[in-house]
Amino acid sequence: MHVQLLVTHTDFCLHNLQRELDNVGIQYQIDYIEDNPQQVNAYHIRHSPNIFIEGKLVFRYQPSPAELKTLIAEEN
Repeated sequence: MHVQLLVTHTDFCLHNLQRELDNVGIQYQIDYIEDNPQQVNAYHIRHSPNIFIEGKLVFRYQPSPAELKTLIAEEN
C-alpha cells in the first residue's frame, strides 16, 4: 500500500500523525505542498495534512487512530 502524506513545511501535527501511522504499522512518504503545486491544484488542497493512498485522496485532515485502523482493515 503506497501512502503519501502531503503536508506543509510548518504543519504542527505532522509528528503526531507520523507517530500514529508508525503505531499501526503504515509506511508512508512525506511530500510538501509547497513543492507540489500541480497536486495542490488538481485536488483543490487548502489545508494540511492530506493523505493519499495509491494516488487517491482519502483524508483532508488528521485521521483518528480508529480511522487509521479501519483503513488498514479495508486495505487488507
